[in-house]
Amino acid sequence: MPLIMPNIRLRVAQVFSTNLANDLLGKTINTSLFVLIFANVVAIVLESEAALETKYYAWFHFFDVFSVIIFTIEYFARLWSCVDLPNTIDNKSAFKIRLKYMFTPMAIVDLLAILPFYLSMFLALDLRFLRVLRLLRIFKLTRYSAAMRILTSVLKEEMPALVAAYFIMFTIIVLASSGIYLLEHKVQPEEFGSIPSAMWWAVTTLTTVGYGDVTPITSAGKVFGGIITLVGISMVALPTGIIASGFGNTFRRNRQKYEHEVEQAFADGILTTNDQDKLCEMQSTLGISDGDAKPIYLEALHHRFKGLPVKCPKCGVELLKKNEDEQYRS
Repeated sequence: MPLIMPNIRLRVAQVFSTNLANDLLGKTINTSLFVLIFANVVAIVLESEAALETKYYAWFHFFDVFSVIIFTIEYFARLWSCVDLPNTIDNKSAFKIRLKYMFTPMAIVDLLAILPFYLSMFLALDLRFLRVLRLLRIFKLTRYSAAMRILTSVLKEEMPALVAAYFIMFTIIVLASSGIYLLEHKVQPEEFGSIPSAMWWAVTTLTTVGYGDVTPITSAGKVFGGIITLVGISMVALPTGIIASGFGNTFRRNRQKYEHEVEQAFADGILTTNDQDKLCEMQSTLGISDGDAKPIYLEALHHRFKGLPVKCPKCGVELLKKNEDEQYRS
């Protein structure tokens, strides 16, 4: 029995934490969880309609209870098996590993996905507040979306540049609201009676939204507003450019990492099952599409296997058959 439990725990960790090429159980469970999370988001949105909530209250409640049971089992299964994750440090105790895992971002999201349900048993929570908390389940989709993982990585990496850009925007908002206050507060005391009141106009103008509910009417105010609008066009694009550049750099680095891993896998001339699983998992983690991955495999096959038939580690299709060397070159 002592030997069986670690094996089961390791299998649970593999199912929840990896994307192995031949792991049908893992793919089935993770796909089912993805569908359940998405269905929860749809149900919570539909439940906000009073007519639907009244008519289908029992169904909504049953689905919520069912989802919480599944998410609770998932949370404790991940917590139990996290000691067997690939990046786990062996010299730490199981308690410390689990305690550290509980404070990871995704573990906190998993906990928040079920916590409102259990809190409602002991606390009289407002329904609207409870619904908003339940919507936090949408963040569980981050675990199954390479795009969201890349976005999180980009935001973390570009945080200093983004903070600097938003600080500049905040400075301009203060200057813009101060300037329009001086020019318009006498003729429009209700709209521009103070600098904080004028900040709404400054924000909508700098972001080029321009709702039109507050506008300058003096000639000087209109000229000043036009200048602020032009400044806003360039300033709003600054964070967008930083994020876009970060995405480009991240995808380029991910591709280089993947190319290096493929070369290492093919270095000994043998593509083992473990190599296939590792490459498949890495492709999913790094957000490498099948279209981008295939040329990388072909290049490695061309140099290492001299046209011998080798199958794709993900789909099993032969990537390079015998005597296709010339076709590949063309």
